[in-house]
Amino acid sequence: MTAQLAFDLAQRPALGAEDFLVAESNAEAVSWLDRWPDWPGRALALHGPPGSGKSHLVHVWQAATGGTLLNHEDVAAARGDLMGPGATAVALDDADRAPQNEALLHLYNGIVEAGGTLLLTGQTPPARWEVALADLRSRLRAIPAVAVLPPDDALLAALLVKLFADRQLRVAVDLVHYLVGRLERSPDAARRAVVALDEGALAKGREITVPLAREVLFSKARAER
Repeated sequence: MTAQLAFDLAQRPALGAEDFLVAESNAEAVSWLDRWPDWPGRALALHGPPGSGKSHLVHVWQAATGGTLLNHEDVAAARGDLMGPGATAVALDDADRAPQNEALLHLYNGIVEAGGTLLLTGQTPPARWEVALADLRSRLRAIPAVAVLPPDDALLAALLVKLFADRQLRVAVDLVHYLVGRLERSPDAARRAVVALDEGALAKGREITVPLAREVLFSKARAER
């Protein structure tokens, strides 16, 4: 049962918001977010591969700070109040996909000069983004950039246990180990697997076990190869 699983991880209210598992793969990023608003240059960049948990961290930070979340398509239409007096916290998710032009430079300057803070995310550090504007390139390269890595085995296992517990489901240790050995290393993959297993168990009137996981999650994938 879940009580048999023990992990050397900190499950804590990250930034005063929700339960969040802190492990080696995300500890540095969480530490930097906890320092808000005391960031050098009033900006911070998180980078890592898709599914590593960057967006989840951003949402936790947004909830804790009362900030505004923009996506890469919102830059040109960003509201003026985000850059005026009283500007506080703005996050730009997938910033590396935003047009690297005057609009992004204006957003950056407006927020920081008004005393606000800017959190950016991307797959790579801002110093590696293709930026033609010299002023923007200089500002992006000066931002502290922190990596968010895919979950390791211990974090993925602990995340699975938490996701099952959130649905009031208790599962055996062998199921967790089975999933850890086969799932993609990402929080999103873990969430999708737990949802699929919960729904599959309800539909079939069965317990959530390794045979069910093999049937629900992996038999279709094998058939499609």
